[in-house]
Amino acid sequence: MEFVLEHTDDTSRGRAAYFLTDHGKVETPIFMPVGTQGTVKCVEQRELVEIGAEIILANTYHLALRPGTELLEQAGGLHRFMNWDRPILTDSGGYQLYSLTALRRIDADGVTFQSHIDGSRHRFTPERVIEIQRCIGSDIMMILDECPPADCGFEYARRSHELTLRWAERARTHLDAHSPLYDHKQYAFGIVQGNVFEELRAESVRALTALGFDGYAIGGLAVGEPAEVMYRITEMTTDLLPEHRPRYLMGVGTPVNIVECISRGVDMFDCVMPTRNGRNAMVFSKDGPLTIKKERYLHEFIPIDEDCDCYSCSTFTRSYIANLFRTREILGLQLASIHNLAFYLRLTRDARNAILHNCFGEWKDAFVRRYQAGISENV
Repeated sequence: MEFVLEHTDDTSRGRAAYFLTDHGKVETPIFMPVGTQGTVKCVEQRELVEIGAEIILANTYHLALRPGTELLEQAGGLHRFMNWDRPILTDSGGYQLYSLTALRRIDADGVTFQSHIDGSRHRFTPERVIEIQRCIGSDIMMILDECPPADCGFEYARRSHELTLRWAERARTHLDAHSPLYDHKQYAFGIVQGNVFEELRAESVRALTALGFDGYAIGGLAVGEPAEVMYRITEMTTDLLPEHRPRYLMGVGTPVNIVECISRGVDMFDCVMPTRNGRNAMVFSKDGPLTIKKERYLHEFIPIDEDCDCYSCSTFTRSYIANLFRTREILGLQLASIHNLAFYLRLTRDARNAILHNCFGEWKDAFVRRYQAGISENV
């Protein structure tokens, strides 16, 4: 993968960069809207383009169950199936298997699990996960990993980390022996594990970089550990990762989490929070999140965020959107989700601009102060 590091902020570890795929250029830092099952919930593909989504994320586990690899191959891959001509990253399903503790069994070769849909039994191995992603045709594939619980302890974390490294070796071998199914290149990211233990994280980085992946993800964080621990592990990991490869922090997080981790050298983010919170009447603004269905907002005839130019903010008022939620109209879920994604995408674009102008540290501190000051007042 061609990755160009344009500038590192003088006041932090924040990086402005871009990478190229056959489906387009992605400028970082970047937030990737989550389209788990080949759709970003409540948001149309046309709307994703309008708000400037450069890349979206889909899920190997869910797509393998429905619609399945046979249908995806018949369609010519996920890009054609969902009519999306920009890049797609697919995660490996490791987090979903982590969350299905009662329905899965991990062994040295892979994971056997029951579908959460119908109880049918399935098997994921490092090779099988790559094969599924070849059928999906994602631009960036994640290797299979085990995501240990936050409080698992050192011995469990060590065994889990070693298992993930063995799976990474097998995935690398399988990747080298197989070409993409469709007419575009596919890239693969390794996933750094090791829980909250710095020595395990360092060992994971050394082993994965020796295997030579196109980029590297930091997994196993934002699973219950304190934010300060997440920041510490993120910073020590990015310090060890190759400078000229993308760095992706998986499943993170709040707006404050994102700007704090950009300052620690992360390039790529994903999280369900913008759309999930939007569907539950929480919308984001520069003055913190708002629970928009509260009665107080029925009397505010202003946009959700007066600095936002998304369709929701440029067309409707807080009052109208509050009424949609209070009357349980589906349009409310859509408008809130569009705005929240636009807010996250603008946040990473503003961060990128601040990095390029060597003022990211000052910009971040001002954003965090204002955002946190509004939390207690608005929620």
